[in-house]
Amino acid sequence: MFEDLKPHIKELRIRLINSVIAIAIGFFICFAYYEPILEWMMIPAKEALPVNSQMVAVEIQETFFTAMKVAFFAGFVLVLPYVFWQMWLFLAPGLYDNEKKLIIPFVFFATLMFLVGASFAYCIVVPVGFSFLINFGSAVVTVLPSIGMYVGFFTKLMLGFGIAFEMPVITFFLAKIGIVDDKMLKEFFRYAIVLIFILSAILTPPDVVSQLLMAGPLTLLYGVSIYIAKIFNPAPKDEEE
Repeated sequence: MFEDLKPHIKELRIRLINSVIAIAIGFFICFAYYEPILEWMMIPAKEALPVNSQMVAVEIQETFFTAMKVAFFAGFVLVLPYVFWQMWLFLAPGLYDNEKKLIIPFVFFATLMFLVGASFAYCIVVPVGFSFLINFGSAVVTVLPSIGMYVGFFTKLMLGFGIAFEMPVITFFLAKIGIVDDKMLKEFFRYAIVLIFILSAILTPPDVVSQLLMAGPLTLLYGVSIYIAKIFNPAPKDEEE
């Protein structure tokens, strides 16, 4: 059995190495431009900060490690299409020839949905969540948020929403190869809601506002996924009755 898995493990290792090399290249490119990237990341925070508040570096090494976080996040997004391409190449050997032709739509829509999710987080979730957290108790204390903690907060939400918005793309792929259909997704709906709220609690800060801002769109995307499965792999009529 282990011998049968060896080719798959070898292929996985190749794809992981290629992805890591690409992310490393993206990291070094973005590290050279981390300051404008950081300025862009701080726009939602600056708009939400109370009067007389500002970002600070609490520790001596904080600015350096923050720059590394920024470069890693930006580098990952920069090479994301290549990472999705490597994922597809790992899965391709187990697909039929007509399914292998879906590589370009998969890479395009997987990248697009990640960017849509990240944009939703940037434009709505980060400003609302950060404003709620930072203004809570600001009448009593002067808020001086750490730049390192903010970047961690920012990247966690951006990556979390980007990955979460891949749900329709994954559903399309699984429906095309016949693994899921609309009936299965409908029956799993009640459990999916529970998992969505658990995932939202893990991927967002510990406040109800941010969790609801993730759980709401994810629930909607699950409904869209059911519709996608119904189009590309509908359950037989006798099973729906």
